Amino acid sequence: MAWVRINWRLKTMLPVAATLIGGLLLLWITRYLEDPGHHALTMLVTATGAVVIATVVLVVLAHGVQQPLLELQRKIARLREGDFTVRASFAERNDEIGDLGRDFNEMVRQLRENRAAIEEAHRTQMSRAEHLATLGELAAGLAHEIRNPLAGIAGVIELMGQDLPAESPTREVWKDVRQEIRQIQRILNELLDYARPKPPHFIPADLNATAEHAASLARQQVLSRPIQISFVPAPGLPPVEHDAAQIQQVLLNLLLNAIQSIEGEGSVELSLRTGEDCVIVRVSDTGRGIDPKHLGSIFRPFFTTKGQGTGLGLSLVQRIVEAHGGRIEATSAPGQGSQFTIRLPLRKDSANAAGSG
Repeated sequence: MAWVRINWRLKTMLPVAATLIGGLLLLWITRYLEDPGHHALTMLVTATGAVVIATVVLVVLAHGVQQPLLELQRKIARLREGDFTVRASFAERNDEIGDLGRDFNEMVRQLRENRAAIEEAHRTQMSRAEHLATLGELAAGLAHEIRNPLAGIAGVIELMGQDLPAESPTREVWKDVRQEIRQIQRILNELLDYARPKPPHFIPADLNATAEHAASLARQQVLSRPIQISFVPAPGLPPVEHDAAQIQQVLLNLLLNAIQSIEGEGSVELSLRTGEDCVIVRVSDTGRGIDPKHLGSIFRPFFTTKGQGTGLGLSLVQRIVEAHGGRIEATSAPGQGSQFTIRLPLRKDSANAAGSG
């Protein structure tokens, strides 16, 4: 059923008219019973008074209500066009209409401040993005220039090691040099991965198997340490569209970070479970934890608390997860370990559900 739009003046006059007509009828009946000869004059006088009263009420309402409403309508139209300097002139009134004007002016003020804050944040992000883009191009160029001669140096070092006698004291130095070269190569590879990321190649595959392989590789790093790495698969998990190599890189990075955070005995758990339209992957450890002042910055490029780290590992992890339509969160407390939670969509068309769940 469609509702009929009634002008506000008519809505205002209806109760006034009903009251006046009711009073008129009551007065007419009373006077008619007292003196039937004068009831016509009484009716005329009463009707004239009713019309006068209605007219006065209508004029007062038009001046006191309609004008502020029309002004507010014009100001809202200007606000919609982006003019955040508008103000309601009737905000000084000491009544409900004035309250409406003051609320409108306060709302405009908050919108103006919020827009200024958003524009400032946008300028900061754009400047930061340009800085990172330039830095990424520089890093990629340097990495390419360094990798080729470094590969030659690594080959020479390997040949030199083959000619060294087993009892030669130089062999220890040779091992240190070879380890440092591998460290430089790892840093260069991370710089190249960050500067020129590869888009994921989505294939429906067993995410349990991908995660289990990452856990198996991580166990190879703790064969001589008292650290237990456990894997808990998600039972009945359907095939998940993902790039197995990239997700394995993500999980291995998180597992190795967890291992490095543990001093002495400890444990790391990699677990999966299904959520609504997504799979939840969690890496938990019993390590030293992350300082609260650093927790909000751990995914920033080049931020690191490690002496030899590049600060690109977690940034790459976040980039890969987001490229899969998912998101990653971290919780931690000093001395109580850390927990990284990844939500990946089961299908590419449910990426929004994983990103907002």
